[in-house]
Amino acid sequence: MPVPQLTIYRHDQRHRALVTLAGEIGLESAPLLRAALAQCLSDGIRIIDVDLTTVTFCDCSGLNAFLYAAQRTTEAGGILRLHNPPPSLARILEVTGCGFLLLGLPLWHLSPSLGNIPDPAAPALPHRSAPRVPVFSGDAR
Repeated sequence: MPVPQLTIYRHDQRHRALVTLAGEIGLESAPLLRAALAQCLSDGIRIIDVDLTTVTFCDCSGLNAFLYAAQRTTEAGGILRLHNPPPSLARILEVTGCGFLLLGLPLWHLSPSLGNIPDPAAPALPHRSAPRVPVFSGDAR
C-alpha cells in the first residue's frame, strides 16, 4: 500500500505567507506539516494563511499539527488561519468545537492586498505572482 503524500507550497511576502497543501494529512505526514509551519515562524512570518483546497484527507494528527502551530503563532504575536478545509477536517473541527481557533474566511472572500498589520475583519492573502514551488514534498516516512 502506498504511503500518502503531502506537498507543501509556500509563497511569502513580507511577514505573511500563503501555505498551500496538496494531498493527505495523517499520522505519517503531520510531522512534515508541523515542520513547514514552524519554519514560517523561524523565518519571521507572523500571518499564515493555509489553503486546504486540494487536501483530500485530514485526520486528528493534522488537527493537532494545526492547533500546535496556531498556538506557537499566537505566542509570537501572529495569526494562523485555515481556509477551505476538506470534509474530514471540517467534521473534526465541528465535533471538537475548535474551529473558531483556526478557521478563516474562504479564500475568494479575501483581498490580495498585503499589509504588515493583521486586520481580522478583512484578512488578506499574498498575491500568487510567482509560480508555486514545493517547499516540502515527499512520502512522509
